[in-house]
Amino acid sequence: QVHLVESGGGSVQSGGSLKLSCAASGYTNSIYCLGWFRQAPGKEREPIAAIGIDGTTTYADSVKGRFTISHDNAKNTVYLQMNSLKPEDTAKYYCTAQTTSMTTVQALAVMTTFQPYNYWGQGTQVTVSS
Repeated sequence: QVHLVESGGGSVQSGGSLKLSCAASGYTNSIYCLGWFRQAPGKEREPIAAIGIDGTTTYADSVKGRFTISHDNAKNTVYLQMNSLKPEDTAKYYCTAQTTSMTTVQALAVMTTFQPYNYWGQGTQVTVSS
């Protein structure tokens, strides 16, 4: 089992920045990829970023160039630096972990699905005002 706890959400004006953190605990040695997805009210879950244990990253087009995913293996923590935030970035942001071998492209594709190798945190709210 892997347990994920997000932090760092909040409210910010358009053009501002926020940095989300996600601390992983439990069987962290079983993790191959970590990532983030978001869900706005009335909308489907949207995968946005994934990072492999080798540091490889993949981003959704909607956040490419604005968001950066990184991880600190020593702290078992993954981060999402969000710059140039827009009102349409308003959503609840969830941290994910995948405990089966896959590329970050694959992780981005599956992270919002209900699979036994997918773990999610409880989410943290990000609100961007115009």
